[in-house]
Amino acid sequence: MKATISTGLDIGNQKFHPQGDVFYQLSVTELVEHAIKNGEGKLTSDGALAADTGKFTGRSPRDRYLVYDQQTANTVWWGDINQALEPIYFQQLLAKMLNHVAQRNLYIRDGYVCADDRHRLTLRTITELAYQNIFVHNLFLRPLFNQAIGNIDWTILAVPSFEANPSQDGVKSPNFVVINFTEQVVLIGGTGYTGEIKKSVFSVLNYLLPLKKGILSMHCAANVGKDTGDTALFFGLSGTGKTTLSADSKRSLVGDDEHGWDERGIFNFEGGCYAKCVNLDPEREPQIYHAIRFGTLLENVCLSGDSRIPDYSNISKTENTRAAYPADFISGALNPALAPSPKHIFFLTADAFGVLPPISRLTIEQAMYHFISGYTAKVAGTEAGVNEPMATFSACFGKAFLPLHPGKYAAILGEKLKSANINVWLVNTGWVGGGYGVGKRIDLAYTRHLINAALNGALDNVSYTKHNLFGLAYPTHCVGVPDKLLSPIDSWENKEAYLEQANRLAEAFITNFKPYETGVSESVLGAGPQRKKEVE
Repeated sequence: MKATISTGLDIGNQKFHPQGDVFYQLSVTELVEHAIKNGEGKLTSDGALAADTGKFTGRSPRDRYLVYDQQTANTVWWGDINQALEPIYFQQLLAKMLNHVAQRNLYIRDGYVCADDRHRLTLRTITELAYQNIFVHNLFLRPLFNQAIGNIDWTILAVPSFEANPSQDGVKSPNFVVINFTEQVVLIGGTGYTGEIKKSVFSVLNYLLPLKKGILSMHCAANVGKDTGDTALFFGLSGTGKTTLSADSKRSLVGDDEHGWDERGIFNFEGGCYAKCVNLDPEREPQIYHAIRFGTLLENVCLSGDSRIPDYSNISKTENTRAAYPADFISGALNPALAPSPKHIFFLTADAFGVLPPISRLTIEQAMYHFISGYTAKVAGTEAGVNEPMATFSACFGKAFLPLHPGKYAAILGEKLKSANINVWLVNTGWVGGGYGVGKRIDLAYTRHLINAALNGALDNVSYTKHNLFGLAYPTHCVGVPDKLLSPIDSWENKEAYLEQANRLAEAFITNFKPYETGVSESVLGAGPQRKKEVE
């Protein structure tokens, strides 16, 4: 509905009096009409809205800032990930943004995050564009019809058409994301990529929940067996398979990306999914494919001519094509999205070097080591400036979103692993038979066989081989997967090339872990790869 704001809106400590039309809590149908009328997107043959996010088709982590003040000075893990911005620049940017949009039409949506109402955080998101508001509706938790949202905890202002002046505003680029924990405001300017909205809220929760409540906030997907009630977590960065592997018709989805873990169990932060669409196929990923219908937002997906059929193989705009849809578009998704503490944890890594086994069973010490390491490969298009897979380490599989030191999250995980019988697995969803450009990415069907075998206990009583360099125990047999594929060196034709590659990756692990050495035990430090050993 169109709202009249007579008394203005409180955003931080500033009062905003919009002069344009303000559209509050519009239905998705109304928002789709607005988006089409505004020229923001087109309806596809499936009924989804296809929109382009403009110049930015991925996040720009180097342009994210946290306001440095009395609250954050000694709590935030400052550095290249968490860049400091002085309060005066935040106030200056906020004033400029409000002046910029004062005469424009705006879309406002109230909702919340955290399915466990004991930890609920209410959000007000003000967007310049209708498609951004569809994203917010789909991704965050939605109040019931006519349900009052209550007091607003946080406000998000997302204005793609506003650009900062780096020489005046304390930032490095015209586009920016600024999080102010004291004012409880997020500013997003210069980019229409909606993932910035999602990950800003995730950063807020990654600060508040561990610091204030001792809750482990996690960059992971989660599902639970429909009959067994066994919860599984899937950690991993974008492109490693969290959304794909957690969408399983035999299991109920808790969520595909962000969760909390407290003394009662697991709870989803969000109310929707933000799935990658590149090469989306109805046979391999049926639940995601069939979730794309009216109400879904497709971002940067190319359409086939007048038919408007989505062409998921066309990555001419970006490889980071996305579908944003409510979680209940996935058959069997839990509502409320709560589940018991996990029985299985999977660390997913797209190993661009082709060194790691397709699946390995980890000790508690190895689990801690690999959680802190967070090794994977960035997938092309996920972030601005990344045009091909690139080996990287991201602490806790989410370093870019961690306002606190990684040791804080690792310590909470360690306590949970020690207090319960939890199986932890390292799963390589990346390359086998050679590194990127030589080998090929492991078939999704094989990865699903391995995941299912771990879940149903089929890997409990098989024989394991220990990788001499990385110390990883990997099974020698799994029904549905070629034995040769389970041993990384056996899948390579050139064994010497494998040894060289494995040693290079081991050195990269060791170098990456140096900043964390003083904060872990000797047993955790010894759980990492060793130097220059022959590999069986």
